[in-house]
Amino acid sequence: MVFRSIYTIFELCSKILPFGNENKTYFILHFAHLFVTLNKFKIGCTSEIQRKTSFPLVFRSICTIFAGDMGKGKLAKFADMETYENVFQYPYSVVEQVPFDMKGHWHEQYFKNDNPIVLELGCGKGEYTVGLAKMFPDVNFIGVDIKGARMWTGATQALQEGLKNVAFLRTNIEVIDRFFSAGEVNEIWLTFSDPQMKNPRKRLTSTWFLERYRKFLSDGGIIHLKTDSNFLFTYTSYLVEKNVLPVLEKTTDLYADACSDSVAASIQTYYESMWLARGLNIKYMKFCLPHDGELVEPDVEIELDDYRSYHRDKRSSKDKAK
Repeated sequence: MVFRSIYTIFELCSKILPFGNENKTYFILHFAHLFVTLNKFKIGCTSEIQRKTSFPLVFRSICTIFAGDMGKGKLAKFADMETYENVFQYPYSVVEQVPFDMKGHWHEQYFKNDNPIVLELGCGKGEYTVGLAKMFPDVNFIGVDIKGARMWTGATQALQEGLKNVAFLRTNIEVIDRFFSAGEVNEIWLTFSDPQMKNPRKRLTSTWFLERYRKFLSDGGIIHLKTDSNFLFTYTSYLVEKNVLPVLEKTTDLYADACSDSVAASIQTYYESMWLARGLNIKYMKFCLPHDGELVEPDVEIELDDYRSYHRDKRSSKDKAK
């Protein structure tokens, strides 16, 4: 009856909305996830772990219905992750309705230790999250991204290698402060984030995001920025200088600089290797974020990147932006 209801709703919506295959996929994923999450108490799920055993029954049935005209790979990965003990999926549509019970309890409820927690925001395939977890077994790492099909790679590797200090959170970074309590996180990694040259507020090093990080990052906690984008690096440099944030490490050419023995140079992502092959310098900055003081945006125009990163367009006819 549940499956038939979901199918009926999708049928009605598909007659009204101009669904392409990708839109169909996301409609099904978000609707099914929201449906089961909101009804978890009705089906006897009293915890996140118990929910993972019931959701796939609904999800896989939906996948079967629509498998004829959608990519099976992406659907299979999403279904896999709903059974993964190291993955927690709370997109914006869900977190608005259901509070995250582990907020403030990551140590005792998941990691079972008191080790420091480090986030990678925009983790993609989780190459840094997994790589750092293997390098530092006494530190807990959480990869955060909204792209579940990419995250599946790192989550699967972590399970296969038995890494107990790794978790993945699929959600929108804009609401990241809803998942962690004050002082629960010690460090944040921003690896090859979209520079968002047209919209300052969307930059992951903007004052808008830094204020959110302050809500859960320990006082004076560390932020790592590793990027190919000269625009994002320059913008962050001005912002850090404007707000007198302590800088621990900074280089415009990580692999040529004397500090290339740092942790930042020890892991290369798939796309990073491509950028290096194209002759692009990798920039790196490590700075602290104290809780005191009002954060102010830098009032300066910055030259836009004059190249296209993979999957990113310049998206502007201007040469500079603030």
